[in-house]
Amino acid sequence: MSENQGQVQPAADADRSGLRADCESCFALCCVAPAFSASTDFAINKPAGQACQNLKADFRCGIHTKLREKGFRGCTVYDCFGAGQKVSQVTYAGQDWRQAPKSARQMFAVFPVVRDLQELLWYLTEALSLPAAGPVHAELRLMLAETERLSLDTAEALLELDVAAHRREVNEVLLRTSELVRAEVRQKKREHRGADLIGAKLKGADLRGANLRGAYLIGADLRGADLRKADLIGADFRGADVGGADLTDSIFLIQSQLDAAKGDAATRLPASLTRPAHWTE
Repeated sequence: MSENQGQVQPAADADRSGLRADCESCFALCCVAPAFSASTDFAINKPAGQACQNLKADFRCGIHTKLREKGFRGCTVYDCFGAGQKVSQVTYAGQDWRQAPKSARQMFAVFPVVRDLQELLWYLTEALSLPAAGPVHAELRLMLAETERLSLDTAEALLELDVAAHRREVNEVLLRTSELVRAEVRQKKREHRGADLIGAKLKGADLRGANLRGAYLIGADLRGADLRKADLIGADFRGADVGGADLTDSIFLIQSQLDAAKGDAATRLPASLTRPAHWTE
């Protein structure tokens, strides 16, 4: 284990550098640990803990530049939030699962736990960047420090962690953050939390300050929609058309949601996210 194991080093409020995947520092854990089934997202069946057939000896993907055309679209929308390098370089101090096969099963089990914690760190970091959330910044900082501490714990402790319980604690303060931010929109706001909006016709819709937490927006038409200050945490954007939509001030939107959607050059995005390459293809 790393000599820094367990030391708490919370990131700065707006620093997300450690929350972005660094594949060069990872042992391709996302290509081994998860299971996936043959579908529109994956061309093959792969059990958990078994390396993908496209994984090379140097931990690189053999079809990285052709994932979509080869039937591995699911790989292009996956985000580990930096969990891969943290597990590889911190939890296991740079010892990969090929060099130490006895630790492989444990490493693959630890990875999704740390990935969940890293996702929470992303949301907490974003929440701290929102001026309207000032009244809960102290609580957010405490949660950020505690979540970071947990993510740096030993492999054994991570496997004992009740991630769901911790997520509930974090979610309480994220909900209060959402309420504070969305309250700045001085109009009646749409309540679509967990709603079935699959294929919904929302072209040009005014969704400012809307609650779209966990909403199913698969294949929805959101072209030209205004989603500023809308809470998008957990919303399913697979195949949703956000061409020309305004997402600049939406909250808790993550890169994998954009990667799963369809957009164009006119789609306006938060500064922390990037325009997916396939939008312009």
